[in-house]
Amino acid sequence: MEAVKEPKVVTLKPIEATPSTFQNYGQVVEVSPDGQEFGPHDAQLDLSHGTPRFYIMHLENRPLKFSSITHHASVTQCLGSIGGHVWYLGVAKSSIVDSNDESGKKIVQSRCGHSYVPPDIEDVQVFKVAGSKFLKLSRGTWHAGPLFKADTMDFYNLELSNTNVIDHTTHNFKTNDGVIFSIDE
Repeated sequence: MEAVKEPKVVTLKPIEATPSTFQNYGQVVEVSPDGQEFGPHDAQLDLSHGTPRFYIMHLENRPLKFSSITHHASVTQCLGSIGGHVWYLGVAKSSIVDSNDESGKKIVQSRCGHSYVPPDIEDVQVFKVAGSKFLKLSRGTWHAGPLFKADTMDFYNLELSNTNVIDHTTHNFKTNDGVIFSIDE
């Protein structure tokens, strides 16, 4: 009988989420004065493929580790903690491709209808988010979390009403790559 191989633990040091450090994945939206006109500092949203859903998400027991990562191909998503508490998000750049892509990379057909290249272990980053700000994820940005040290936290979430039903593609690093990520904080 063959022994089950334990997954390799990849430890990641979080990067502070700022507009410049997070630009490859979306936006960090920070406090702006009341009355300031719309501009590049505001979340640049794409909610055009359905009915927007803005709600408060109650999460429990989300320790600083993950083995799967998800993306949404049809919507930008915004996440922020209620009260500005510290939280973490694992991310990798969008890897949505045309099904005729000839780059030679492995292309997977999502059950949601689009094609993508699975994220590489080396491309995963972890961001630390603290204070009065939220993250806007670009369409297709892979994400794991929110993760946090507390027992429970509440987050506001802006996506589409059916995002988690028809636009939810997941890559499992433990199953596909033998890896679990741990956040060194």
